[in-house]
Amino acid sequence: MEQPRDLTVEASRTWDRPALAVPVLVCLSLVGGRFASFSTEANLYTLGTGGVLIWLGLSNRVPRRPAPTRLGAGAVWWALPVVVFGVFEGATFVLSVGDEFPTFSRLADPLLEDQLVRSAAWFAWLAAFWGLVRR
Repeated sequence: MEQPRDLTVEASRTWDRPALAVPVLVCLSLVGGRFASFSTEANLYTLGTGGVLIWLGLSNRVPRRPAPTRLGAGAVWWALPVVVFGVFEGATFVLSVGDEFPTFSRLADPLLEDQLVRSAAWFAWLAAFWGLVRR
């Protein structure tokens, strides 16, 4: 007897569940937090993890979540600070203003000297990237 299609649910792969994905991202971020900022090891690790996530996103190995059909009205209010941040960061970088008007990245450098904070930033980066891979 054949079951109706709307009553069946596809089981997610074991490695795709949050119970496995989050600890893997935590382990990767702890390793990434151990490297000094802008060191050769940190750059290679960033390129390696980013490359693997790009490869997973471009291949069909990860099941996709459906994209939202329409952005909500609040999306503009979230996009506005991102655009303002991007304009300020880009302008200060291009103009090479230096210490008079430092970039946000330079202001964050003292915070990122601590390994725990650096690991938390790594986790945020990996979690956001993983969310993009799933779309």
